[in-house]
Amino acid sequence: MSVLVVGISHKSAPVSLLERVALDRDGVVKLLTQAMAGDHVTETAVVSTCNRLEIYAEVDRFHGSVEDLSGLLVERAGESTDALLPHLYVHYEDGAVAHLFHVAAGLDSMAVGEGQILGQTREALRLGQEHGTVGSALNVLFQQALRVGKRSRAETGIDQAAPTLVSAALERIVPDGVAGKRVVVLGAGGMAALATATVARQDAADVVVVNRTEQNADRLAAEYDVRSAPMAQLADVLGTADVLLTCTGAAGTLISAAELHAARPDQRPLAVADLALPHDVEPAAAELPGVSLIGLADLAEELRDTDAGREVEGVRRIVAEEVSAFLTARRQASVTPTVVALRTMATGVVDAELARLLTRLPDLDEAARAEIQQTLQRVSDKLLHQPTVRVKELANESGAVSYAAALAELFSLDPDAVDAVTRPPEEAL
Repeated sequence: MSVLVVGISHKSAPVSLLERVALDRDGVVKLLTQAMAGDHVTETAVVSTCNRLEIYAEVDRFHGSVEDLSGLLVERAGESTDALLPHLYVHYEDGAVAHLFHVAAGLDSMAVGEGQILGQTREALRLGQEHGTVGSALNVLFQQALRVGKRSRAETGIDQAAPTLVSAALERIVPDGVAGKRVVVLGAGGMAALATATVARQDAADVVVVNRTEQNADRLAAEYDVRSAPMAQLADVLGTADVLLTCTGAAGTLISAAELHAARPDQRPLAVADLALPHDVEPAAAELPGVSLIGLADLAEELRDTDAGREVEGVRRIVAEEVSAFLTARRQASVTPTVVALRTMATGVVDAELARLLTRLPDLDEAARAEIQQTLQRVSDKLLHQPTVRVKELANESGAVSYAAALAELFSLDPDAVDAVTRPPEEAL
């Protein structure tokens, strides 16, 4: 079995295309179910953020799996296969492991080093576990990716050195800061929480959280000691706002240009950062008097060439170390069933020969029997020691040769005995 990832992100596609594949929680669950229905997929997880959609799968066949998973993304984009395929990327085996570790560490984010991706990676694992699509292989991979992300942030200053989307957006639309300004945050998810925390720390005069689900708005507002308002009052709070940060998971536009114009008849200046995908605010609102609007597409262009210097390089070194260690451990683990089966076979030979000998020499006392048994076992262990050590070492070498398979072939090991070592206990019965 092998790990495969098929995805699309801000690095491979324009925001207009990413908007068409964006998924809410129900959409992610549906995609998990559809991916698991593939003939060659045994496990799957989906990483879905405002600027990426990636399907991770444990598969038994590369080509058929790539076609199936790519087809699911094509279906969501509403594009022809030929139009979407240039924007998809595929990583397999070692490349898939390295890609996930880079993603969890924040190296593949629109704003390099942003911290939200770690929570989004954790959510992908949680949803997969909750719906039974994540098994032992992806669980180990994602758990290690989360540890890599935590280590990167613990051992470097990448969080401080690299701007988040929220801080980058605020720097762009209100370069003099939000202190003393009235801010509206539309949404109550992870990005909205980050936005609320950021403006609350920067001494905004008034912060109002608005969300379709009032309880969620109340919860977020209480956490940061700000106000909340129901969706029905959005026009009222926009009428007095200086800054609007939108970051919902809505499937369509929430604020049209006409609605924004009606809410602000005095044409007071309003700085808008639309961080949602798809966008919350109709792009035509940028043409309204007094309104300045930026979206993810603007930020993607602005943040593409930012670099956190030494901190980013430090994270890259950590990720490289972790990828190497993970792949080494996985390759060595892959030969363990063969080694166990080989030692089991050797033990069987020792036991059979000892039984045959004892039948021919029934007068041996217990001490002699024990000495003979220990001698035979030592001979077996010494003969097998070097081959088993070397097969683990050779497992780390790249190339087409499978030394574990060669060992199994040379010693005529029973395939069922090898497979039984890796089966869950309930399947081995």
